[in-house]
Amino acid sequence: MARGEFSRSLRAAIECLGTAPRPRREPTIRCAHRSFQPPTSRCISTTASRHAELIGETPEKFTAAPPIDFSKEDGKGKGGGKRLLRTLRVVPASPSYFSAKPTFTDDFINLSALLRKVATLPTIPASEAPKVAWKTIDQYRIMTNEPVKTQRYHKMLHILRRLNCIHPSLMPEEVVQAMQRYKKASQPGDFKPAPGVIDEWGRAKGVGRRKTSSAVAWLVEGEGEALINGKSLAQFFGRLHHRESAIWALKATQRLDKYNVFGLVSGGGPTGQAEALTLAVAKALLVHEPALKPALRRAGCVTRDPRKVERKKPGHVKARKMPTWVKR
Repeated sequence: MARGEFSRSLRAAIECLGTAPRPRREPTIRCAHRSFQPPTSRCISTTASRHAELIGETPEKFTAAPPIDFSKEDGKGKGGGKRLLRTLRVVPASPSYFSAKPTFTDDFINLSALLRKVATLPTIPASEAPKVAWKTIDQYRIMTNEPVKTQRYHKMLHILRRLNCIHPSLMPEEVVQAMQRYKKASQPGDFKPAPGVIDEWGRAKGVGRRKTSSAVAWLVEGEGEALINGKSLAQFFGRLHHRESAIWALKATQRLDKYNVFGLVSGGGPTGQAEALTLAVAKALLVHEPALKPALRRAGCVTRDPRKVERKKPGHVKARKMPTWVKR
């Protein structure tokens, strides 16, 4: 009876020991001479410690590193601060310092930053902005020694045109200095022709050229007479077309009976001389009446290409070439 009760109690004790969790042992690092256990890791919190965390444990004390004194010398008598300063990493001034060709990138970044800075200033329409001749893509490539793509350079020109549209009275000086780098050496308004004057005899002088011909014309108020190299217009030019070309500026503006023309022509043939006189008479007429410039431009008298004058003359029919097989 007692043996049965003992066996049951022993069996129950064995079952309890089998179900209970086994205690874990800390890993022990064995060395050649002694064995030790790794220290218990502790976390240092940056927040304020609570009372429950300090029970049974003393917080670890720590201090910040002292500031670097560059004027202090090291133990060898040398400037330790200067030696430490040489080992510091220098941040490059250019954001594209490590690229192969940073000049264009720097220019584009600087212009973009400048545009953001002055974006709130009032602007004027592009048609009213000052005329500026910007450098071409080839000139910019030579200046920077970089193979800049045309599309990227056009983006830079778009920013420059936007900066040029700022109201002239509010244009900052830094914008003017920044745009000066991208302007051509010669601008449209740098060279202005000397204004014509009327001398004491009431004459206005004009000079014209066409092909190898050159002409000088003096215009004075009169009854509509014309002398070319001391001859009348009909004597000097045999063809009616040449006579009409010589005084086309007066005929287009209906001033034939108001001015006298005295001309000197040289070089070339009759066609070149007549068209050179067209430009010379038109310039002399502008001295007397500057308001006639739009009318003379429409008539083709002050155009850069004198060949357009012939096409604009009304009633003019160009002579047809005769076939070579026609017997004369």
